[in-house]
Amino acid sequence: MALSDVDLLEGCLSFAVQNEIEWTRDNTKPWGIHQEDSSPWNRLFGPVFPRGGVSGVALLDGQVVASWGEHQRADLTFSVAKTYLALLCGIAFDSGLIRDLDESVSTSLLNFGFDSPQNKSISWRHFLQQTSEWEGVCCGIPDQVDHYRYLAFQDRRYKTNFRKGTKRPLSQPGTYWEYNDVRINQLSLALLHLFRQPLNEVFEQKILKPIGSSCDWSWSPYADAWVEIDGVLMPILPGGSHWGGGVRISSQDQALIGQLMLQKGRWGRDTLISEAWIDSMVTPSHLAPYYGLLTWLNTSKTLFPELPESSVFAIGAGGSYTWIDRELNAVAVVRWINPNCAQTFMVRLRQALVALKNGT
Repeated sequence: MALSDVDLLEGCLSFAVQNEIEWTRDNTKPWGIHQEDSSPWNRLFGPVFPRGGVSGVALLDGQVVASWGEHQRADLTFSVAKTYLALLCGIAFDSGLIRDLDESVSTSLLNFGFDSPQNKSISWRHFLQQTSEWEGVCCGIPDQVDHYRYLAFQDRRYKTNFRKGTKRPLSQPGTYWEYNDVRINQLSLALLHLFRQPLNEVFEQKILKPIGSSCDWSWSPYADAWVEIDGVLMPILPGGSHWGGGVRISSQDQALIGQLMLQKGRWGRDTLISEAWIDSMVTPSHLAPYYGLLTWLNTSKTLFPELPESSVFAIGAGGSYTWIDRELNAVAVVRWINPNCAQTFMVRLRQALVALKNGT
């Protein structure tokens, strides 16, 4: 490695460490997404944990070329867990538990929150593209909590003067895009009924163990989010940490999951998830071209104008990013970085990785 390569990489990593998100590390002060909710939903329903500092891992051509911070420390990863739910849906699809993405969920699970006129026609694709418009209460929280939620990445036509949580007239499923954590939890509940096995067990058996991840990870439910299936109490696992709970995992293990996606579901000689499913995850949706199946896309460079349009992301609150650079054959994970500095960091990291790849 030339001296210039070392300087590029070390400068980039130093930039990340110096631009940590301002959230408290020990949970002694209020933090998290739930603070934006209206009462009584602006509280934690599941556990939270002290966090580490900025950490991450970069892979190039499948090899670790950089790691920084406590990259082996298991930390909450917030909505990156949504992409993990999409991978679980892929396992269900490949095994025939989901027969058709456009089939109504009620076809298999009518009596589990899908029997009302509003919910009966919702398909698996609607859930995965965040266009379900599902109405109800899941894990003790109503879908209304995330009505009129607006994210920085999304189309400005969805931005209104209504306060988040204001009751919104619902549209027909598949005709309105809304980033809604309650609905994703309802998807998780539906998946649980399909697998009839705790989703953390499926995730570990079908994905984490085959890719060689560590054993230091967890996926926690809310305190009262349990359901009886076949006489056994099983957890309903949230697709994030909006109200606490969710996935705790290391940067190192997240990078392995990103590598699995980069390799289109293959690991060594094995196919863990079909290439067709991974392709579906990164296909732009009609209403939100910057979103696939619970996966962020850089279509038209909407998310990060200075990164390749083909980039794919799993993104969580708290400055958590898994970035898959398909052009460079690279994966990078960075956590607890100030979101305002994320693009600058990734641009600088890409410059360093290109220099490494070219041997300059």
